[in-house]
Amino acid sequence: MDESRPLRWLYLDLNSYFASVEQQLNPALRGQPIVVAPVDTDATSAIAASYEAKAFGIRTGTKIYEAKALCRDLIVVPGRHEDYVRFHHLIVEEVQRHVPVHAVCSIDEVACRLMDNENGLEAVRALAARIKAGIRANVGACLTSSIGVAPNRLLAKMAADMEKPDGLTILEAETMAARLRRLPLSDIPGVGKRMEARLAAQGVVSMGQLLALDARAARRVWGSVWGERMHWLLHGFDLPDAETSNRSIGHSHVLSPDKRALPAARLVTRRLTAKAATRLRRAGKRCARLGLSVKAEARAGTTPARWKGEVKLTAVLDTPALLSALERLWQQMSQEFGAARLLQVGVVLSDLSEADAVQGGLFDAADLAAETRARALSEAMDRVNARFGRDAVRLGHDRLGAVKSAGPRIAFTRIPEMAEFRE
Repeated sequence: MDESRPLRWLYLDLNSYFASVEQQLNPALRGQPIVVAPVDTDATSAIAASYEAKAFGIRTGTKIYEAKALCRDLIVVPGRHEDYVRFHHLIVEEVQRHVPVHAVCSIDEVACRLMDNENGLEAVRALAARIKAGIRANVGACLTSSIGVAPNRLLAKMAADMEKPDGLTILEAETMAARLRRLPLSDIPGVGKRMEARLAAQGVVSMGQLLALDARAARRVWGSVWGERMHWLLHGFDLPDAETSNRSIGHSHVLSPDKRALPAARLVTRRLTAKAATRLRRAGKRCARLGLSVKAEARAGTTPARWKGEVKLTAVLDTPALLSALERLWQQMSQEFGAARLLQVGVVLSDLSEADAVQGGLFDAADLAAETRARALSEAMDRVNARFGRDAVRLGHDRLGAVKSAGPRIAFTRIPEMAEFRE
């Protein structure tokens, strides 16, 4: 092994995670082709597919009506996101029994940094076997995983994708380049169709060509300093993590058919805003910008139209102020967009700052008193809902009984806090 690039990272990727949880919870689903759907309509898309369904060509993102056409015995189950988060924590806890988890990368992926006394080939194989056996025994036999081990986190993630399901791939320094050359560029995390087109325009259409570039050329063809970073990562060097920060808080929701008319969609959007406001306060933040995005229900053979807008705010954190700002955006959207029915709505709070770092003079005495009352009201609502469950108390004019929430949805890169399932 090249001592300058030792095996340093273990990356665990759960296989068909949401579908596997459903099969674990319901033995009747085991061995069956199933997909998990966000809402009960054939017009939506699968958010997960079991390996039995994947055998028919069904993937995440396949429309439900297309999936049913591919597999007549397909079983469609509604997503149970609270269970997915609960199992996620059980899996992380189990992995921690064997090796410290350095980073939770998504709801179904974790990265673990290996020390010098646990990164030899035999030690790595034994560690991976213990982790898999522990998950089977203590979490569930349906929860299989693919594990990749490599000199850095990026390569470990790529290695985990090489053998699915239930695989183990170890990328050693001396054989790493040869194995990477067999992969398409799209197997590099973050390289989608646009980046592939950008690289092709620079004459790079294969992994071998990309690996042959020096650091300066990689930066040039990539079009940014990220290309130079990618060069060193693909050659097995373990670079420090790039700094990131949480710059926004948001929620989006695919609307079921009964909620797509504008009045019902508006109430759903108000609820998303209230949920985001609760998360904002829990994080100890204020926001100075609120954004609204909507996607119209598409007619057959047409591309769904979209609308986005935002409004600037004095740094706020209370629910009434954010709902008031949303109303202004909703009216603007209704006038400009003209859609009669919506397929998806989303809100995002951005330009975040610390809740108690408001500069003097931002509020006059009357405004400060009003802001203090609104904050106290919002925090009181948070406490009641945290104790008695979502919608125990809400702003009366929202009349949310007709569009009661099913709870938070999971973006693979953001894991809801368990408290959100009671909001």
